[in-house]
Amino acid sequence: MSAQEQLSFLEPVDEKEVRKAVVKALKEYKALRDAVQNKQERQEKGIDQLFPRLQKSESTNELKARQIERALQYSLDEIERQIIEEKYLSTSRVKDINVYLDMGLTKDQYYTKKKDAIKQIATALGMI
Repeated sequence: MSAQEQLSFLEPVDEKEVRKAVVKALKEYKALRDAVQNKQERQEKGIDQLFPRLQKSESTNELKARQIERALQYSLDEIERQIIEEKYLSTSRVKDINVYLDMGLTKDQYYTKKKDAIKQIATALGMI
């Protein structure tokens, strides 16, 4: 069986849906990362809970944060990671043009790297 025939068995992936899911996970990651740090801080101070807990999802949140952190750390090259961090993990809203100009990339290089990074994150997180 040729490689082309093997690839034809894979279901096509809607890149827009993948990007949407990854961006949502990255935005959630910012809050999850803070929640994990806040929990560690409370534990160090011997405090169980400062605010009312409305959901029992603490262990799930920690697992999500660790898995996203691992995906960012090990699935991306340096340029891809910098693009993701500047575009999705910064505290301010950043336009693509500002990111690729700051990084010294062409528009095509930037969008290729960004697309590859999103695909790598989706793969690492088991989305695709």
